[in-house]
Amino acid sequence: HEKHELINNNEKAEFFTYLLDNSQSIDPDRKRPMIVICPGGGYVHTSDREAEPVAIQMLSKGYHASVLRYSVEPSVFPTALCQLANAVGLIRENAENWNVDPNKIIVMGFSAGGHLTASLGVFWDKSFLSEQITYSKEQIKPNGLVLSYPVISSGPHAHEGSFRALLGDKFEDQNLREYLSLEEQVTNQTPPTFLWHTVSDAAVPVQNSMLF
Repeated sequence: HEKHELINNNEKAEFFTYLLDNSQSIDPDRKRPMIVICPGGGYVHTSDREAEPVAIQMLSKGYHASVLRYSVEPSVFPTALCQLANAVGLIRENAENWNVDPNKIIVMGFSAGGHLTASLGVFWDKSFLSEQITYSKEQIKPNGLVLSYPVISSGPHAHEGSFRALLGDKFEDQNLREYLSLEEQVTNQTPPTFLWHTVSDAAVPVQNSMLF
């Protein structure tokens, strides 16, 4: 439908929207939920297999869809998080034009993209984020999360490579690693979340989902 460039700290993310047209003869004013897809890739790349193929599946179920190709290594936290927050804000800003229900914006993340998704879920109301983006806290809050074999914890069950890529030179900062161990950040302000994982996952231990 459209390609948008989201820029934070002079770093650019690409945001692709996939919208379903309304039928003039059935429901010309229909407002649909929007799924925001964050592919995985260990914060080193964004995987093609968790991008447009997922969007097509969401379209087939009657949802609008979008894919965020967020900044990865050598970009570091919170660049990608700011880009995701701006993507959600952009959707709400265009909700009327895009026939999106602004109360049904769901962010879906895979692997490291699950960490990014969960980060927005737990940090959307934090001042460090609102100070770096153009939208209000209310505009960037997801209405729900879908976490697909997500990277969550920086503890004993960590996918260490994701945290090394996300933090760069700050990886040795134990306080920052613990802050980004997202099971420690869940509150009653975290949006409703659906998690799925496989016990046999050899890359991201299933304990990550259990901890969250």
